[in-house]
Amino acid sequence: MKILMIAPEPFFEPRGTPFSEYFRIKALAALGHTVDLVTYPFGQDKEIPGLRIFRCWRPPWIRAVKTGPSPAKLVLDFFLFLKVLRRLFVGKYDLIHTHEEGNIMGVACQKLTGIPHLYDMHSSLVQQMDNFQFTRSRIVIRLFRIIENISLKNAAAVIVICRALYDHAAGITAAAKLTMIENFMDDRPAASDPEKLLRLKREVNPDGKKIVMYTGTLEPYQGIPLLLDSLNFLSDDFRLVLIGGKAHQVEELSRRLQALGLAKRVLLLGQKSAAEIPYYLQTADILVSPRTLGTNIPLKIYSYLASGVPVVATDLPTHTQTVTPDLAILAAPAPGPFAAGIDLAAGPQGRKVAGQAREHCLKHYTRERYLELVAEAVAKAVPVSATART
Repeated sequence: MKILMIAPEPFFEPRGTPFSEYFRIKALAALGHTVDLVTYPFGQDKEIPGLRIFRCWRPPWIRAVKTGPSPAKLVLDFFLFLKVLRRLFVGKYDLIHTHEEGNIMGVACQKLTGIPHLYDMHSSLVQQMDNFQFTRSRIVIRLFRIIENISLKNAAAVIVICRALYDHAAGITAAAKLTMIENFMDDRPAASDPEKLLRLKREVNPDGKKIVMYTGTLEPYQGIPLLLDSLNFLSDDFRLVLIGGKAHQVEELSRRLQALGLAKRVLLLGQKSAAEIPYYLQTADILVSPRTLGTNIPLKIYSYLASGVPVVATDLPTHTQTVTPDLAILAAPAPGPFAAGIDLAAGPQGRKVAGQAREHCLKHYTRERYLELVAEAVAKAVPVSATART
């Protein structure tokens, strides 16, 4: 089939939804489909067989887009929709595949053309308002709730990325339309260069500390304050290494560490390339996911579990819908208990759950299973009989 995909994000950037979009496109290509991707005027082009990228116009005053809702995204979404309409006018498509707030564009396009709409639901738009502290306006939140409900009810099929989203969507639309596809795919190369690994180990751990590592964004919902407060309950044998965040966020956090007297115990490395992340994970003794808000599963969890390094995560639905106590150390979202979980992970229990987690990933999180799930979602949107008629 020929698929029109709408992605209101910078593509490609190494963060949650763009990663998911990237693997969806790779899977669709592997299944024999072609994809015309309409996206923002930011990001790195990716060479995938059957993929063409069309970027909307960039207003000169918009130079970047932050994670989550923002006024800049509202402006870009207008020009994105114009680009989508142009593609619909000049192209002939079998399926419209939308991500995040592109869902409402998908509803409009489906109504205009009759082309089936597959809604890829990475998060609840209503919950994003809270996670990113975008607005407290009940009118705006109600509007997004109405948009979300309309999108779910009108879509021919819906992909959700976790059990919490599945339950949420099933309360609004027919469960038969839903396919849950966890974001477990990762094509980053393994840490196979011993010299590079040794060099990075010296960089993060020149004096033989126990390395506690976090990778990801530095947005408020990720729980970085909890992680910093937990350091006060751990001995000086532990060093915290933070990878990720925009430059201004790293600078702000550096100033905060100075004020807290933690600058010597925390190493801020900023953003690293996707190819380097597996090496950094292997330099750690413990990997942490201190997320405190939301119900979506952090994308990092899957690479954490597959790494063979002990994982400590907050004992909240954002993790527990997938992560069980035999795969990671689950700790209450408070500084003392989370520090205790880190301490436990540094011992035999940590090594035990790390081994079990790696085996679980090798068994359940395979490329073949991912392709099966993507094919299932597409088939729900466009049944084989309909495809044969076209």
